[in-house]
Amino acid sequence: MHRAILFDLGKVLIHFDFRRGYQALEGHCPHPAAEIPRILGKTGLVERFETGLIEPRDFVAEVSRVLDLDIGYDEFRRIWSCIFTDVLIPESMLETLGRRHRLVLISNTNALHFEMLEEHYGSLLRHFHQRVLSHEVHAMKPRREIFDAAVKAAGCPPGQCFYTDDIRAFVDAARDLGIDAVQFESCAQITEELRARGLW
Repeated sequence: MHRAILFDLGKVLIHFDFRRGYQALEGHCPHPAAEIPRILGKTGLVERFETGLIEPRDFVAEVSRVLDLDIGYDEFRRIWSCIFTDVLIPESMLETLGRRHRLVLISNTNALHFEMLEEHYGSLLRHFHQRVLSHEVHAMKPRREIFDAAVKAAGCPPGQCFYTDDIRAFVDAARDLGIDAVQFESCAQITEELRARGLW
């Protein structure tokens, strides 16, 4: 018997494409879009930000220094969050699921992204009873700590949680902890998975 449903956010609830952000930043620095992720990857800044080890304004200042950006905080905030686009799971589905089961959001994210997500996709996110965010629990998937926090938020044993994520390694990590997890492919596919478990 499942009592809780755990959803990943990016590319499960809402599609995103980091290239949109890199292309937008390209116009404000001397580096081509294709080089920006390589430059940032060497600094560890994004990982520190997504585990809550650096505050938003300090993160923006550090990224601006590393990329030689000529940009203000508010413009950076807008560009950094332009990666999010289409909703992949309709709000009506989340509303129905939320009336029947406990919904928990579990996401590797950062303060700037989630702030903008709440502004633009708040109607979708409001159906979750709990949110377990990497920058708040100071651990990113596939670390056990973030899954433990999600199970605690679910209020039931791991075996009574159903979880979906688009990244296979995260699904495997959840399964290792006894969570019933499947890799997300589409809304239609996950609907069938929910239906097979009597959750839909």
